Parts: sequence; structure tokens; C-alpha cells
Amino acid sequence: MSSQPVNDTLLVTGNKPLVCEPSANLNNIGLLWANGNPLHVPSSLLFFQLTIIFLFSRLIHYFLKPLNQIALVSQLLAGIILGPTVLGQSLGEGIFPDRGVTIIETLTTFGVMCFLFISGVKMDPAIMFHPGNKAIIISMSMFLFSILVSVGVSVIIIKHIPMSTTLANSLPYIASAQSLTGFPVISGLLGELRLLNTDLSRLAIPVVMFYDMIGILWSALGTAFAENKGAVNSLLAILSVLALLLSLNYLVRPVIKWMIKRTPPGKPMGENHLVVVFCILFMTGFMSEIVGQHYVIGPLFLGLIVPDGPPLGSALESKMEALVTGIIYPAFISVTGLRMNLFEIQMQTMWIVAIIVIVSFVAKFISVMLSALYCQVPVREAIVLAFTLNTKGIIELILFNLWRNNELLSREEFALCVVSLLLVTALTAPVVKAMYNPSRQYIAVKRTTIQHARPDSELRILICIHSQDFIPMIMNLLEVSYASEESPITVLGMVLVDLVGRTAPALVCHTGQEQQWSLEHTTSTSAHILNAFRNYERNNAGSAAVRTYTAISEFQFMYMEVCQVAANERANIMIVPFHKQWDVDGLVGTVKPAIRTMNLHILERSPCSVGILIDRSVVRGTLPVLTSQTPFDVAVIFIGGPDDAEALALGSRMARHELATVTVIRFLLFGSENTKDRRHDTDLIYQYRHINMGNERFEYLEEVVRDGVALSAFIRDMAVRFDLILVGRQHQSSPIFQGMEQWREHEELGVIPDMLAAPDFECTASVLVVQQQRIGGKIMGHTMPTQQQQPPPPPPMGNGKESFAISNDSSWSISIEKPGKV
Repeated sequence: MSSQPVNDTLLVTGNKPLVCEPSANLNNIGLLWANGNPLHVPSSLLFFQLTIIFLFSRLIHYFLKPLNQIALVSQLLAGIILGPTVLGQSLGEGIFPDRGVTIIETLTTFGVMCFLFISGVKMDPAIMFHPGNKAIIISMSMFLFSILVSVGVSVIIIKHIPMSTTLANSLPYIASAQSLTGFPVISGLLGELRLLNTDLSRLAIPVVMFYDMIGILWSALGTAFAENKGAVNSLLAILSVLALLLSLNYLVRPVIKWMIKRTPPGKPMGENHLVVVFCILFMTGFMSEIVGQHYVIGPLFLGLIVPDGPPLGSALESKMEALVTGIIYPAFISVTGLRMNLFEIQMQTMWIVAIIVIVSFVAKFISVMLSALYCQVPVREAIVLAFTLNTKGIIELILFNLWRNNELLSREEFALCVVSLLLVTALTAPVVKAMYNPSRQYIAVKRTTIQHARPDSELRILICIHSQDFIPMIMNLLEVSYASEESPITVLGMVLVDLVGRTAPALVCHTGQEQQWSLEHTTSTSAHILNAFRNYERNNAGSAAVRTYTAISEFQFMYMEVCQVAANERANIMIVPFHKQWDVDGLVGTVKPAIRTMNLHILERSPCSVGILIDRSVVRGTLPVLTSQTPFDVAVIFIGGPDDAEALALGSRMARHELATVTVIRFLLFGSENTKDRRHDTDLIYQYRHINMGNERFEYLEEVVRDGVALSAFIRDMAVRFDLILVGRQHQSSPIFQGMEQWREHEELGVIPDMLAAPDFECTASVLVVQQQRIGGKIMGHTMPTQQQQPPPPPPMGNGKESFAISNDSSWSISIEKPGKV
């Protein structure tokens, strides 16, 4: 069967063209073997258009991402290239014909509605209505100054510069759009630049949320007066919008809360409840159009009343994120580029609009910077904030498309608005990324290590914990770290909560024992962890103090909050969890790759020493030290270097606890000479042996090995004796590791810790992998503990199996008759 020819019919109603589909048999016109064209079938055409847009935008973003350009720039450029400006001259009628415009624009506007709904879900209304004094001052000054200057300059230009009537009518709209700043735009920018966890974000997000509240009210009032003639109709339109908002708050919100209460803790939201929410979403979009507002107003407000995070916020995000945010919403941006033709722009119109854009940019920049400086924001951060809040995005594009459809903007003016948005965004994103380096906030400039601290100084430990399964081992670790009145411990407990269903990260400091935080952000796991820290403080009253935090962020970016707290609190060491958790049967149960990413970032940027805790207490059946009063056996593996020195310093402190026994095992390479580093390590060990002289709970052993095989065999045998093993992360290259380095699996662990973390190593002891603080990213040299005199070498502590001899250079030589187990 041969296909019939397809001829589109173009009708004109008023000044809007309508393309009528042919009456051909649609079942045949798309068959290739019937000489048909699949692009003549509406569904096939839509699928092909989405695919082309997706591939083009991704390809462009691949080349622009190294230049710190965000996805919106790539998506707009893809639309411009595919549109009549470039490829559309020859391919446009085949790929993007007039008959397919209505379908793809309808689909993409639906995607925008869902995207703004999800953006509203991720917003915290508490921040919007209570942003803080700084945010209010910056928002109000930015809004008043930028809109007055922009609109004022446009009025002056209209009066003194000749221009077309259409441009004179649209210029105030273009000027007012330049003063907008939307939360989805700024949060998207900071998210793509990986700056959501920074001080810049913590200031910019409240500013833009409060600004959004002002902007939404301003836009709603403007739409009501612009699209309704007469004061009575405008008043009715405003009352209709108010009625819609009140119904959402007092009718829909209780239903949503009821559905959340019906969901068991820790369980996902039921499918039936999600379907109800989606139906409410579509209805609010419909009601927004009925009351004379844009269709996104209702869904945006609906998103604001939906609690962020689990169970509902995270469920909505997981259902809609991939399709809406990944494909349909970006297609709207590209379709906006498809609708413009740069060849329609005239020089006179271009420089008039350029003046408005430049003046508006400068006005907003100055207003933000001056108000930020007034709020005592540092100069560099104030400049970066001004660039950030000048970024344009989806909010402006929605307005430009709306004004073009309502003929408030001509095709030429629409193209100029989109190009100006593209240029401003392409400028601001790289500048923000280049000028703002968040790691500068927590660069270590002073030693805060355990090794270099005075013996009686306070120990400040930052504990990062995301699961209550780590609580028993963490409490044992804190207990044996020996808090006393002479040498107290300050515990900085940080609960790590994964950012799900919300945009803005949060770092909350819990001051006071009974401080209440919003119920939406509190989970039973967090409550258990916080209670465990409080119990530790209560049991060690007078010798231990606890300060707790909750960090809500994506795990892979949470290193910023962790490092910031460590720097602000002058922590000596932070303890972070290993990304693998063991089950009772000794097998690896849970694996969190995002935790591993976080640990890698922390090791690179931490302002203090770091300990990665590999918790196997559930395998070994380790009992609580405080309640069981059972001995807690600790081993310190010492091969040499700063990391082992930090582990030794921590082990020496643990030896003061009456229930802890610490065994320091030093491994020496057979036949190695007394090098300078070896003499330094020997002197350091002497120092700690002298400090613990007379302490029977501190033992020192030496073991000579020939290669990595002997080393791993000895460690395998000794590991079954201990509850906890302390070991440095990195060591200098040595033949002692021969045969071990090629099997290394975890980048964040050194050779020895990686072996101890291997599932097939049959190690039942928990392991704390220690990295000493890096100053400027460099490993510090060998130094003795501060403010301590170098004592003469104490007599060796043998166990009857070794024979020691003291040489003139104060280094030990050791001979072992036969290999033995510790």
C-alpha cells in the first residue's frame, strides 16, 4: 500500500497561524517500507525532536563545561543552532515543522510546570518568611534600586530616543524583567558550580527566597492589572488569586499532612497518595489559568506547602527528577532558542536593549554589593554575591515566552531578550567559579595535631556519623580517648543527613539540650545519635563537653560543612565513617559510594587530622567499655612517617584509660640501615615510651620482616587479638610493602589499611586509619611533641623473645630467633 502525499494546510486566525494536519491515513505515512516519512506522524516527530534536542544540548555542554558554563547556556545554544538562525535555514522544516510546534511547546510547558513544582517542594518556606536581617536588607535594596533604575532609564530612553512603537511599548517590560532573580535560577547555578554547601550559598539562598516572595507578589499584581481592564476587574482578579492561595493552604495542606502521617516512619510514600498529589498539581495549574494568572503560579505555591525531604518530597523528586528535570524541562529552554531568529535583530533595537541590560546589571550589582558590605560581608564575597544574583534563567524565559505569546514582545525583541539572558549568564557563571574558592575558608595555617599538642591540653574531636549502627564503636572510641579534668575532651558531634527532596543544604548547630528543630528535618536516626552524644557528656560530666550539629547535604559535597566546622572549632582530629559496613556474619553489607567520595574530599582538604573508622564491632562482638567494664585492646601499627606518629600520639593518650591496653608494634625491614628518618622515628617512640614509663597498659614490641608477605602474615595473626587497630594512612615507599601495593583497592586508604579493610583478610578488629594534618597540602616533617624535653632513652620493653642492643646513634637493633605471634 502506497502512502498518500502529505500536504499541510495553513490557516490564519487573526494574526496567529494554525497548521492543520492532513486527513491521510496516519497508520501508513510513517512506514519506511511504504515510502512514508516517520516525521509526518506527530508522535514520531515529537520523539525525534526530543532526541535531537537532548543530543545537541549534551554535546555542546560537554565542550562548554570545562569553561564552567551551566547547562542552561548549552541548552539555549542548542536551540539557537537548531533554529532558524543556523540549521533551521535548511533543516528546520524537516525536523521542526510548523505542524509540530503546538505539540512540543505543550509538552515542554508541562515540564516547566512540574519543574517549578519540584523547585517549590525543595524550598523551605521558613527561610522564605524568616530569612534573617542580612537577607532582608540585601533583597529589599536589590529589588527597589534595580527596578527603579531599570524602569526609570527605560522611560528616559523612550522620551529622548526615537524608536518603533512596539519597542517603546515593550521596553518597560524588558527593563522590569532585568530586575528579577529566581530561586530555581540561583540554586541551579550554585548546584552546577558545586557551591551549594558554601557560605556564599547560605547567604544567597535566603536572599533569593525572600526576593522570590516579593517578586511573585509583584508579578501577580502586575498580571492582574495588566490583563484586566478597570479597577473592579483587577480587584476581582487579585481576590481570586488570594482565594486560590488560601484554599491551597487551608484545604490542600491538611490533606497532604494527613497522607504523610499515614506513612510509616522510614517507609516510602504510597502510590495512591502520590497520584492524589499529581492530580492536585494539575488542578492547581488549571485553576491558575482560570483566575487570570500564569499556569505555574499555582503549582509553585503547591510545592511550597508540600514538606521537603522524606517521605513526600523525596518521593516526588525520585518520580519526576529524571524525566522532567533531565529531558522535558531542558527541552523547554531549547525550544525557546528555536523560537528566535538572530537575523531579525536590527542594530538600533539591539543597542537600545543593550543599554537597558547593562544599566540594569550595573544597578543590581551595585545595590547588592553595597548592601552586602553594609551587612559586614567581606568585599570579595560581596562581589561574588553580586555576580551570582545577576544570573538569569528559567524565570525570565517563562516571562519572555508569555509576553511573546501575548504580543507584548515582538519576534525581534524576544530574540534580543533571550540573547541578553544568554550573554549575562555565560558571563556570571565562570566569574563566580573563578573568584570564589570555598576551600579557602578552612585552609590550615596552624598545627592542631594530637602529636604537637601539650600532654595536658584539651582534645577536640569532630565525630561524623550518618547511621546509628556506628554509635557503639564511636562511644567506645570516645571513652578510651580518656577524658579527664586535667586533659578534657570536647566532642563535636555532627549528624550527616543525605539531602533528598530539598535544594538548600543546611548546617544546624544544636544549642541547648532541648532545642527543637522543625519536625520535617528531624529523623529517628538523628535523634538516637544526638541522644548518644548527650549521654556521653552526662557520663563524663566535668571532663567532657559535647556540641552537636546536623548537616543536611548530598554526601559527596558534605565535606564542605565538615571541614568548615573543623576549622571553626579548631578540631585536633575528625573521625569519619568508612563507606562499607559489615554484617554480623563478617561480610560487607552496606556500601555507600557517596560516603567514599566525601572521605576523599575530606582527606584532601581537611584543616586537621583525619581518622577513617572501619567499624567491625558487630563482627567481633565488642562490648561497651563504659557499662561492661571489660578490657579494650588497642594496637598501634608503626612503620614510620607523620601519619603513624599521629596514630601513636592518639594511642598514647588511650593508654591512660584504666580499661584500655595499648600495644605499639613497630615493623622494621630486615637489613635496613639506620637512615635519618628511621632515627627520627626511633626518637619519637622513645618519647612516648618515656611518657608512659611505669604504665603497664602501654606495651612496645618490634618485629623485623623481610617483605610484604611476612608483614601481612604477621598482621593477619595479630589482628584477632585486638578490638581496635590504629594505623597511619600513608607511608614512604619501602621494600617492606613489596607484593602488596598492586592489590590496593581503596584510594582513600594506604597499603596497610587497605589490606585490613579487605573482606577476605579475615580481620575482626575495627580499624582507625589516621592521616595527620596537612599544612598547605603537604606532609609535615618529623618533629617531637611540643613543650616536652627530650628524655634519655628508657630501657627497652622486651617480651623475652627478642634481644635488644643500644647503639651509639640511639637506634635499636633487634634480632629475632624465630617468627612469633604477638
